[in-house]
Amino acid sequence: MTKTFFTVAALVIAVARAASATEIATVVDTPCPFGDCTAHLALGYLGAFSIPTGTVFDGVEFGGISGLDFDPASGRYVAISHDRSEKAPARFYDLDIDVDTDGLKGVSVARTTVLRDRDGKPFAAKGVDPEAIRVTAGGVYWSSEGDAKAGVSPFLRVNDRDGAFLREFDLPDGFAPTADRSSGIRNNNAFESVTVLPSGDVIVGLEAALHQDGPAASLTTGSLARMIRYDAKTGKAKAQYVYPVSPIPQAPDKSGGWNDNGVPEMLALDEHRLLVLERGFAEGLGSSIKLFMIDLDGATDVSDIAALAKTDAGIVPVRKSQLLDLRGIGLEPDNIEAMTFAKAKDGTDLLILAADNNFSAEQKNQFYAFKVLARPQ
Repeated sequence: MTKTFFTVAALVIAVARAASATEIATVVDTPCPFGDCTAHLALGYLGAFSIPTGTVFDGVEFGGISGLDFDPASGRYVAISHDRSEKAPARFYDLDIDVDTDGLKGVSVARTTVLRDRDGKPFAAKGVDPEAIRVTAGGVYWSSEGDAKAGVSPFLRVNDRDGAFLREFDLPDGFAPTADRSSGIRNNNAFESVTVLPSGDVIVGLEAALHQDGPAASLTTGSLARMIRYDAKTGKAKAQYVYPVSPIPQAPDKSGGWNDNGVPEMLALDEHRLLVLERGFAEGLGSSIKLFMIDLDGATDVSDIAALAKTDAGIVPVRKSQLLDLRGIGLEPDNIEAMTFAKAKDGTDLLILAADNNFSAEQKNQFYAFKVLARPQ
């Protein structure tokens, strides 16, 4: 297998563009989210790097990175492609990311692993929509968004490190798509994010509200997206919480243009605090990428509430506090959908973000690196 490596020299224009706005070591500090100074988070910017759209690895175009995790056992990163088995069978990549306290220097693609279904076969074309991935000692947790238009449900599965199917988590009532859209997932707004708490519980997040829970985000209103908390051992849901997605942050540059806002990823900080990534888009203007801290403590378990839009029950969503706006610090983010904590070879604690280029020549396989200077205690 030939290892493909992309140097900073080969992409100096892309890196310089980001660095000209935000210098290496620029610090973003939020001392007291929610007024709680034990939740202190501080990040130091380490740079950006992009792999050109159209780059081929193992005979297949690289791209569509919608989930990213760090594997401490190998020291590599595992990145899942959202390719729906159309360019090649559904897969994840092993990446080497060259980053330390001096900055982000490059990204190399080391390995491709094909995800296999229950029968041990690669997924058929359009048979799956991979979105999120987490690597644990018990296997690789990954989600498929499903296909609401085709009546295909989302799922959370566990495969081994070589891609073989191990097991699947239960899907709670109300999440399966319906033909009349009276309930269930919205198309392309389902199981976008996965994270694992220190206890081992697994949380899966929707990008936007279920049909019965209210509308998707608009320019004037947000969206009530459910988060499912699973027992990792049994694969059964333990609780559901409500995450209030923000309204779309900007209008398109012309009437009738497309825009949206949703949650493509979340990442556990501790047993009750998580980082959540919100990704907005407005046609003609580009992406808005914001990072929030949320707190599950005190949030209502809505497992027994069939429709949030039709209940009189008092519901407390998760608490939410904005930490970082990438455009607000001078960066030019693309379609960021992936996020992981990591450890550099020199011991630096890291936060890495990655973009899904949608296999489009107009988008980037973009990576951002931050040094973690402080995090909740």
